[in-house]
Amino acid sequence: MSESGPARVVIVDDSPMMRQLIRETVEATGRWRVVGEAATGFEAIRLLHQQKPDVLTLDLEMPDLGGVETLGYIMSELPRPVVIVSSHAERMADPALRALEYGAVEYVVKPGSDAGEREAFEERLLGALDAALDARLRNLRMRVAVAGALQRARQLRQKQRPAAGAVTIAASTGGPSALLDLVAALPGDTACAVFIVQHMPSAFTARFAERLDAECALPVTIARDREPVHAGHVYLGGGTHHVGLERTPDGICIRLIDEPPLRGVRPAADVLFTAVARTFGPASLGVVLTGMGRDGAEGMRALRAVGARTIAQDEASAVIAGMPRAAAPYADEILPLPAIGGRIATIARELPGAR
Repeated sequence: MSESGPARVVIVDDSPMMRQLIRETVEATGRWRVVGEAATGFEAIRLLHQQKPDVLTLDLEMPDLGGVETLGYIMSELPRPVVIVSSHAERMADPALRALEYGAVEYVVKPGSDAGEREAFEERLLGALDAALDARLRNLRMRVAVAGALQRARQLRQKQRPAAGAVTIAASTGGPSALLDLVAALPGDTACAVFIVQHMPSAFTARFAERLDAECALPVTIARDREPVHAGHVYLGGGTHHVGLERTPDGICIRLIDEPPLRGVRPAADVLFTAVARTFGPASLGVVLTGMGRDGAEGMRALRAVGARTIAQDEASAVIAGMPRAAAPYADEILPLPAIGGRIATIARELPGAR
């Protein structure tokens, strides 16, 4: 709630039933006031100019102007925090990732008919709206995707060999765009393994891995159970399991952990970071980026305790500062996002055994 009263929200969805559900959910809190509803992208743009809301909810599947195109206009002409409320279907993976790259704060999956799904939806929607209200608008920027795969220098990559060092990165709200920038800064001769946890619906992680792979000089894949951990490879948590590590006679391998979400998220950065601390010790680097909540803070503490290097994104460059703020007490360095990619590359070359 702002100092002048409830925050103002515009709902954009071509389904009257969904607009009603969103309206009832947000207005029941007393923290939000719906100042307009739109069934099409063109109506949304008109309302945006008329009402100048604090936040919009936006469906991706609409007649006339689609959700991604509408978001592109909003972020270019009248930037506002936007929460995507749309389908979980596999076919939505591409537009969902484009929306996050265009600057959407969060993606909330529409519920089915089950009462439990509706309750979970309402909780997640309100959390996303609260995060959107706290988001630093100047850090919600459109990121233009590179057309096609990058022309990589992958011929420089060493043959597969066990990783002697590890870089582990955590992100949530605002993370997809930030991660695309970071992986683009990783050189093709990086000798460490790189692990990433990004909080997002599990249906979108495979497509996100492909987007990261297109930007990175290193191969990017979804982490698989019992997969050997190799130097010069990026492993993305898949969204259905926590990501752990296990030392075997043949080297270190990934272990997917089938346990409930930790503090509401799975995979949890705390689980991964702690596993990296236990397995790689001081030959590791932990990085916590933008996001709400405090996932990653306990993991950073574990890394710091074993002598690993640690970085937290600074609050000024984060979309949501909750995660990096919680991790900051355990960070060796607090840096703006544009400086982190190069710093990761430098530290990765300095880690014990990573040369």
